[in-house]
Amino acid sequence: MAERRIVGPACIAEGAAWLCAAEPRFEIAMNGLAPLPLRLKPDGFAELLAAIVSQQVSVASANAIWGRLQDADMTTAAAIMRVDDEALRALGLSRQKAKYARALAEAEIDYAGLRDLPINEVVKTLTAVSGIGVWTAEIYAMFSLGRADVFAPGDLALQEAAKLIFDLDQRPKESELRAMAHAWSPWRSVAARIMWAYYKHSKQREGIR
Repeated sequence: MAERRIVGPACIAEGAAWLCAAEPRFEIAMNGLAPLPLRLKPDGFAELLAAIVSQQVSVASANAIWGRLQDADMTTAAAIMRVDDEALRALGLSRQKAKYARALAEAEIDYAGLRDLPINEVVKTLTAVSGIGVWTAEIYAMFSLGRADVFAPGDLALQEAAKLIFDLDQRPKESELRAMAHAWSPWRSVAARIMWAYYKHSKQREGIR
């Protein structure tokens, strides 16, 4: 059976209704939340390059570096391959990220082909590239490929949200949260959206920005 895709707000609404019926604590968590965001993005090289740029830096820094890459027309594999690492570093990439950008360009990933691969094959293909971990691969599958049944249990905000929503004594480990999320199939991507929204709402309620 082909994996379900999220293509619009109706898919999010369907998934949320299913989850609330299957798990009452999701229904409780959604009380007072704004409509869940679609959060779909384009797929392709530029999205993964942007993910590499964003690793371990602030949003402001990532945006600034990405802006410089865009201004220099350095957001395609061909462009990256035409310059050396020093040119990439001059645009704001660290030495390590310049190597990661080059590794991504050299990987020659069939991005169109990823759209129809099973999720485990998507993750396997992407994580074979230096600088792309499981979290990045799962987030790409969730938002750039629109997969409805993907979860990213390595995400700290999802772990914190799980602790709050399910009244756990401590934040679950990645393996524990991955196991919990099996019960939310076939709508794990929507479960993630609920949990991110709830976590953001709870932090704002506490006065934390």
